[in-house]
Amino acid sequence: FEDIIGTSQAIHRVLRLAHAAAQTSDPVLILGESGTGKDLLARAIHSASPRSENSLMAVNGASLSSGLEDSELFGHVKGAFTSASNSSEGIVTTADGGTLFLDEVGDLSPASQAKLLRCIERGEVRPVGAALAHKVDVRIVAATNHDLRSAVAKGLFRDDLYYRLAVISIYIPPLRQRSEVIPPLIEHFAQHIAIRRGVSQLEIAPEAMELLLRYPWPGNARQLDACLRQAALLAARRIEADDLPAEIRQPSNGQSALMPTLAQLEKQHILQVLNLCAGNRQQAQEMLDISRATLQRRLKEYGIRS
Repeated sequence: FEDIIGTSQAIHRVLRLAHAAAQTSDPVLILGESGTGKDLLARAIHSASPRSENSLMAVNGASLSSGLEDSELFGHVKGAFTSASNSSEGIVTTADGGTLFLDEVGDLSPASQAKLLRCIERGEVRPVGAALAHKVDVRIVAATNHDLRSAVAKGLFRDDLYYRLAVISIYIPPLRQRSEVIPPLIEHFAQHIAIRRGVSQLEIAPEAMELLLRYPWPGNARQLDACLRQAALLAARRIEADDLPAEIRQPSNGQSALMPTLAQLEKQHILQVLNLCAGNRQQAQEMLDISRATLQRRLKEYGIRS
């Protein structure tokens, strides 16, 4: 789990639950917005599990061929349909003894949902066109950015399959709810970009860093990574504010994203007065025309002890 970056209580809970889940063979359902790292967590769970020496097969439910979902997942026998010139064992059987990571599980067809339920409950699959089912030992880790409870209520997803998949349910919060992870993520992505470019370091200019910290990142870590990659195309060894994409530099309200907030202006003014007074707080509070308690409270908020 060392590749999963974050220090918040929410992320610590995610990691504790994922580490405990890795020691079992129960199905895991990972929930979260697109780009939050659901696939990374699924691979970490497999790597930390007793199945790590066997295969991890990953498949995206939204990318399965229309009309051929069952064949791709559970296999088929020769002659099962017009283009079935040879038999195929399917992704689930290929993962036998290991883990199947089924991303975007909410996009599976009703028929595939029924077969997946049978696979979980009975530990067996029946290829398309086969008369008999055969046993498989597969650990299912599923993920989705959809609200499966709502899909169940609307009849779009089987409730029995949902409860089978959600034996262990892990929710990854979006990046905007854990902003403390953005600086280490930026550093992590910048290091990887520097390695690929063959340079020792890729720096982030202060103004560029300020813009990156203010942006809400609706696409989460995936969008942040893409943003830095694009900016690095224009930068030599230092990403400047002008290298960032337009939506990062210019917020939707049309104002400059670098325009300081009132709190930032206040902080800057108080620090300038303190410097002018050589750190003498009594003189500073008199110049600022505020009480000693107010000055102490502001300095505490800024993390200034002396």
